[in-house]
Amino acid sequence: MGIHFGVDYYPEHWAKERWEIDVQLMKEMGVQVVRMAEFSWFKMEPVLGEFHFEWLEEAVALLDRYGIKTILGTPTAAPPAWIVRTNPELQPIDREGRRRFFGGRHHDCQSNPVYHAHIKRFVTAFAKRFADNPGVIGWQIDNELGNSHNDLCMCTSCRQFYQKWLQRKYGTIEALNDAWGTAFWSQGYNNFTQIGTPLITAAGENPSAMLDWKCYCSDLIVNFADWQADIIRKICPKHFITHNFMCFDNKVDYYDLAGLLDFVSNDIYPAGHWQKQPHQPESELAACHDVIRGYKKKPFWMMEQQSGMAGWEIMGRALEPGQMSAWAMQSVAHGADTVVFFRWRTCAMGTEQFWHGILGHSGKPGRIYKEAKKLTQTFTKYMEDFEGSMPSPEVAIVHSFRQNYALDIQPNHPQLHYVEQLQKYYKALYDKKIPVDFVQDMDDFSQYKLVIAPLQYLMTPELEQHYIEYVANGGHLVLTMRTGVKDANNLCMTEMELPGRLGELCGIEVPEYDCLLETTGGVLYGKKEYAIEKWCDIITLNGACQIAEYSTGFYKQTPAITENKYGNGIAWYIGTEPGEELMEDIMTYITGVCEIETLGTAGDGVEMMTRENEDKVWLFVINHTNDEQVYHLHGRYTLLEGEREEMLKPYEVQLFVGNKRR
Repeated sequence: MGIHFGVDYYPEHWAKERWEIDVQLMKEMGVQVVRMAEFSWFKMEPVLGEFHFEWLEEAVALLDRYGIKTILGTPTAAPPAWIVRTNPELQPIDREGRRRFFGGRHHDCQSNPVYHAHIKRFVTAFAKRFADNPGVIGWQIDNELGNSHNDLCMCTSCRQFYQKWLQRKYGTIEALNDAWGTAFWSQGYNNFTQIGTPLITAAGENPSAMLDWKCYCSDLIVNFADWQADIIRKICPKHFITHNFMCFDNKVDYYDLAGLLDFVSNDIYPAGHWQKQPHQPESELAACHDVIRGYKKKPFWMMEQQSGMAGWEIMGRALEPGQMSAWAMQSVAHGADTVVFFRWRTCAMGTEQFWHGILGHSGKPGRIYKEAKKLTQTFTKYMEDFEGSMPSPEVAIVHSFRQNYALDIQPNHPQLHYVEQLQKYYKALYDKKIPVDFVQDMDDFSQYKLVIAPLQYLMTPELEQHYIEYVANGGHLVLTMRTGVKDANNLCMTEMELPGRLGELCGIEVPEYDCLLETTGGVLYGKKEYAIEKWCDIITLNGACQIAEYSTGFYKQTPAITENKYGNGIAWYIGTEPGEELMEDIMTYITGVCEIETLGTAGDGVEMMTRENEDKVWLFVINHTNDEQVYHLHGRYTLLEGEREEMLKPYEVQLFVGNKRR
């Protein structure tokens, strides 16, 4: 496509006299694309059926004269007041039965048929107006679907849609009663119309019903996006369609949502005030990029890459010189073909007055603008060369929204979080400079030397067989605590000891377990004792070898980590949450057995990642610290960008190229 850097632009926030100054500065910075209009419904339709697209056409034309293309966002995350006042029922209801009102954003119920009619009218007119506009190349559907909708919506419309969804899934109310285990607490239903949305209860909730609710909510959002995309595709067949995801956010199953898009986009704010301070760890950022790449198994766009301090009422830390560029190129290293910075100019009005952009409130180019300009001038030419290339890891981590949903409902330990577990295994590999893919549980694993599948809490016969066949055919698999606990309906397994049929694969049984509530434990591995957290599966060997044992609890000296040869492969079972030190050492052992290649060696804060095409490999070395760092590469590469091999200045990004091995 030849587009690699852009900004999110809101010309409606500024006087028209300023627009050309902005566009000239963008051109000088190296901007090739802007996203606009995703929150501009009122500006474009101030009253029913009266469309005012002229201002947007003027902005698009101005940008196009300077060679800058436009992505338009459908503004359906912020219906205007005149719609809400006419149809107040489209405002969502939370679990406590309270309506969420106009005055912010995402104040909409995505099942509401009246709202659908408003959207169809507007999006149809919007698409028709810009279908043949030479400055427009694509569309973003809505904005961050799922954002602010954690417990929404519980309205009458959603109840009716949910009942129909359940009837399609189960067919009969008897089948639903069985799947939900409604014999418990007299929760049975005579018909589907008796089933409501999961409003707050006096005590407890049905975990099977809650799993279905979460899956329904995801399907509702996917269908909502697909419906809008269908309108646009029919009118604008030459334009691409994307949506801005939010890393691991779990309101909507992003694998399903990705299926209807031409490519996936992502939003990321490492230094937001809600992150670990002073910023989100780089390993977590890298994992976010890798999972985004995994949702569609192709390169992606960054639709909102942080460029300045972020916050609404409270702000996070300022970005240090060079840090924005390092984070942007980290996105690129993990598969982004295009980086769009949020935002162009810091807004002077509304909720996001302190969500800073490339330009500050004054609009004068400063430190961040100069850094962004240097970044685009340095790397655009290389991004043209490796556009469309992908990382090619030897290791995969299994990621599942259904597992995430089930463990959100019943985390088993109050601090046990599904994505956090994935991140812990990911970090151990990231620190060793080992690239990683995220995959779905039923994907083809044959290209990977090692597959790590944490917290396989929900299990099906098909998934059991998939893991068994992968190992039997020579694969290496890591399974962990809380595997095979529930069936697909979120009911506990009863026919076998844990982990079910996978016990044969792993050569173990787990007849008991211990929740380390308000305490920790220990494990002996080699001749050293290590800390463990949250959980202990009490393991009985049934053919496996013990490679680590518990050093605490009544199950002291029993297996904590096991290894079992099965067919042509090996299965490991890690029955606890290793502390960081044990995680590092056990993954060193496992990756050694699997003969996983590392990209190089370096200290903490130095990242290595590769992208490949049929002939070449591009290797990125990124210093995420404000200190000089040294490193060593395991392979022969030619330095394309950087001052000195094996030496990094603070926040420096170096780029190498090499020939792909056959």
